[in-house]
Amino acid sequence: MGLWSVRRMGLALFSDLKLAAAIELARSVARDEHVRSAKSVSVEFHDVSSVIRLGSYERAG
Repeated sequence: MGLWSVRRMGLALFSDLKLAAAIELARSVARDEHVRSAKSVSVEFHDVSSVIRLGSYERAG
């Protein structure tokens, strides 16, 4: 299995991670961004043919 990166807006924040660690770190970064900015933030897994949402932190309505 390959190594994974956590990216924001195309910029690698962290790289060379195992998949479970990358998912956990991406969720943590998204949650922190949501708390800091009060904006909606989501975590998505992108591969060649699809996008899978792994987490979502929604703005209070």
